Amino acid sequence: MSSFISKKVVHLPFLKSIKKQNNKLFREVKMTISPDSIDDLIFREQVVGSRRLSNYWWASIIFLGAFGFFIVGLSSYLGFNLLPFLNASEITFFPQGLVMCFYSLVGFLLSLYLWLIILWSVGEGYNEFNKKEGTFCIFRWGFPGKNRRIQLTYALKDIEAIRVEMKEGINPKRALYIQIKGKPDIPLTRIGEPMTLGELERKAAELASFLQVSIEGLQ
Repeated sequence: MSSFISKKVVHLPFLKSIKKQNNKLFREVKMTISPDSIDDLIFREQVVGSRRLSNYWWASIIFLGAFGFFIVGLSSYLGFNLLPFLNASEITFFPQGLVMCFYSLVGFLLSLYLWLIILWSVGEGYNEFNKKEGTFCIFRWGFPGKNRRIQLTYALKDIEAIRVEMKEGINPKRALYIQIKGKPDIPLTRIGEPMTLGELERKAAELASFLQVSIEGLQ
């Protein structure tokens, strides 16, 4: 009998330890799925900037076009075709060949500019709304130099509303702005990347819900 009791006494601390570990594990799991997680406190949107697909496309097309103009212009100067599929036999160097060489120079410069802003990631960055720190941050990469890093920070409490601007017609415009107390409206939509009406409404609703502010401009 004493042996049985001693076994019970020995096992009680062990059972308490297991119960304590289970309670600790339950609290950790509960904290993990808590609505106050970091994802609910920080809303961050990445901005692609100059490294979007359209810039790669146009940089390549302009370079190939400039290369073609240059080969035709040079062929007209030399008097024979440098490439068999680019016939310059009926083109005189002055003025046609010279003009084509000038166009090729302009094309090369424009293509070089596009490739450089792609390399430097100009315009790339993020928009971050941080409830934990109470700040709204806009960060962008600029051109190399003193203002390479562009960062603007505002207080979340100063955000008054989300404004949607829509203009239909030949040149339609769909833009999203943040209205900040005492400051000009700050655009959030990406330049050169038009948004559909559905995307604009969805993004405005997400931001307004996260910031608990109203939406202006939607009818």
